[in-house]
Amino acid sequence: MEYQDKITAVQRYVEAFATGDMSIIRELYATDATVEDPVGSDIHRGIEAIVKFYEPSLGSGIKLTLSGEPRCAGDEVAFPFQVSAPGMTIDVIDVFKFDAQGKVISMRAFWGPENMKS
Repeated sequence: MEYQDKITAVQRYVEAFATGDMSIIRELYATDATVEDPVGSDIHRGIEAIVKFYEPSLGSGIKLTLSGEPRCAGDEVAFPFQVSAPGMTIDVIDVFKFDAQGKVISMRAFWGPENMKS
């Protein structure tokens, strides 16, 4: 997978939150993908579980703003961003791993209570 394809995936992810468009999430993820958000919590397996996980966030008006440049290596990209929700912000680093078709097969979000601000 090319560098620009990974950057485009990150941009599309941010766009999904900006527009509340679940079809972008369905487009980005492989049908058998996993989401672990935050790392150490229960893993959501498969596209339907992933959609169910994202529905409350996309429907609530939460927005994402990149807070640094994405870093690409191999078949993965890590990117820092800030989640803006009513009355709170969270600093997060997500890591996407891609399959041979360019779909996200794994998303892991790194953040904890110390990254939340009111």
